[in-house]
Amino acid sequence: MGSVTALGVLCSVMLAVASKVMFVKTDERVATIRELLPGANCGACGYSGCDGYAEALVSENAMVNLCTPGGSGLAKEVSAILGVEAEDVIARVAVVYCRGDGAARQVRMDYSGIQTCLAAKQLYGGQNSCVFGCLGFGDCAAACPEKAICVEDGLARVDTRKCTGCRLCGKACPNNIILMDYSVLTAAVLCKNTEKGAAVRKKCSIGCIGCMKCVRECPAKAISAKNNLATIDQSKCSGCGTCADVCVTKCIRMPLASRSG
Repeated sequence: MGSVTALGVLCSVMLAVASKVMFVKTDERVATIRELLPGANCGACGYSGCDGYAEALVSENAMVNLCTPGGSGLAKEVSAILGVEAEDVIARVAVVYCRGDGAARQVRMDYSGIQTCLAAKQLYGGQNSCVFGCLGFGDCAAACPEKAICVEDGLARVDTRKCTGCRLCGKACPNNIILMDYSVLTAAVLCKNTEKGAAVRKKCSIGCIGCMKCVRECPAKAISAKNNLATIDQSKCSGCGTCADVCVTKCIRMPLASRSG
């Protein structure tokens, strides 16, 4: 009995010593910054969540302007705590790279299963002929904490005035057609279909057919085409509107600063 008691006392002493020797002091600035962060845990900053970003700001000297939902105001507060120069947040908003609403798209089957995009996607890519576009059940709208997304006529639409760029909608989209772009985005090809033009025309009247007309006509040489799909380099785009004017199917939209879709 005495030996058991002695062993218990020895273990207690060892634990007490270990807690002192192995104690890691936590920088109080981590907790202070964590309280300021919005708590969306969206990952827009590139870290695991708000906890990870707060830790990285203090221990890794992470950039203070990575929290899109928090905006430039948060960046200034964090800069003051860390004693570094304030940096403005580059605003990004969600853009739905599809314009295939009910009037434009062809439906290939009646779907009566679970009313979510993810579930519909599992059944041969969904009910629409184009398996690249918006499925229209609103998984993105359900994920949006700001209620910035609605589904109208089977197509997700983003009110960029409400969007904070948290990326949660993009993560919820099984077709990966919701991307974060600069809020000053000048022009974009709102299509992700990489099939040949003839196939696209049979499925959606407003999809990119890879005709290359925008590529040839762009005065800034900002447009290229790969796998039958045109894309615009925002760093070169001047916003002149030539591409939208010559687009045969009118799948190029501009500007996107107020509302996408």
